[in-house]
Amino acid sequence: MTSPDPHASQRRTPLHVGRPNITNRAEFLRRVEQILDNQWLTNNGPMVQELEQRIAERLGVKHCVAMCNGTIALEIAIRALGLTGEVIVPSWTFVATAHALYWQGITPVFADINPATHNLDPAAVRRMITPRTSGIIGVHLWGRAAPIDELQAIADERGLKLMFDAAHAFGSSYKGQSIGRFGACEVFSFHATKAFNTMEGGAVTTNDDALAETMRLMRNFGFKGYDNVIHPGTNGKMIEVCAAMGLANLDGFDAIVDTNRRNHAAYKQALAGIPGVELLDYDPAERNSHHYVVLEVGDECPASRDEIIATLHAKNILARRYFWPGCHGMQPYRDLFPHAGLVLPQTNNLAARIVVLPNGNLPDGTALTISNVLRSMAMQHGSSHPAPNDEQVAQ
Repeated sequence: MTSPDPHASQRRTPLHVGRPNITNRAEFLRRVEQILDNQWLTNNGPMVQELEQRIAERLGVKHCVAMCNGTIALEIAIRALGLTGEVIVPSWTFVATAHALYWQGITPVFADINPATHNLDPAAVRRMITPRTSGIIGVHLWGRAAPIDELQAIADERGLKLMFDAAHAFGSSYKGQSIGRFGACEVFSFHATKAFNTMEGGAVTTNDDALAETMRLMRNFGFKGYDNVIHPGTNGKMIEVCAAMGLANLDGFDAIVDTNRRNHAAYKQALAGIPGVELLDYDPAERNSHHYVVLEVGDECPASRDEIIATLHAKNILARRYFWPGCHGMQPYRDLFPHAGLVLPQTNNLAARIVVLPNGNLPDGTALTISNVLRSMAMQHGSSHPAPNDEQVAQ
């Protein structure tokens, strides 16, 4: 009889945050064959043009400008808007939001968040405005809309430009309208870890004709025609293969959302009753991809956030502590603004509490498995809460 392999669990494919969604392999491969037959691999090919048109139609916006990735899309949008000096952003976001400013010699000024929404607190934004402030970048964290109306009112009142980082928000809505239509422009990431992906990619959406034209010039070195450079630019073009993946996944996006929604409901039921563990919910009146399964670990939880992460990792469940410790705690901002945390109490508090769990095409029973790990930890720390059985939790 063969002895159990002590390393078998380490060799199993881990459950991890950001598992790529690949909805229609056959359609993707058909489009790749078409690309090879066309011999048009990049430079605003037909796949990119079709993807831009379909996204613009889906979001109800005039222009979609596809880019090679979301970070370049942020940088190009920032430069096309003419932002300078200081721009107010949340620290509670992926670091690319801040880097896209700093990379271009602009100072990101970190404003605190509303702990109930995890998004920018308009009152905190007002406190951070100085004579050098040229704009605000709101972030739709977890795909839940930033306070769009309040931020737009501040921007209008103070003569500031407003754009949004919508990296999490493809498929989300605000007051029934699709994210992608607000501010001067909105920037999406289509990275492999997102609910909708093009393997690698991004886009900027806008209703501003002149801004869209400027960004199209900037993503292709400023070329207008074959040999006529009329604007400073860089290489921000999306390649055809990435657009092909996007088109295949766009057809299956609604099915991805349905799967995520079912997973979220299963997590909610399985995690119920564990002390100090609260699952972030989504507004049923708004659309959301439900891509992010976010736990807040409170003081009532017998185990700490980091103990939970370590225990899950030991069981090959690669949960994450997004966006620890906040941009203000990362370099170069930690050294540049060593006292930023003094005006970010809600950000600091939330950063110490968040766990993001796997989602997407998960094995049956994943939510129950993870909840049982958390219940076991609670019991080991002196609290007993019976777990639901398999019939009570449908994955």
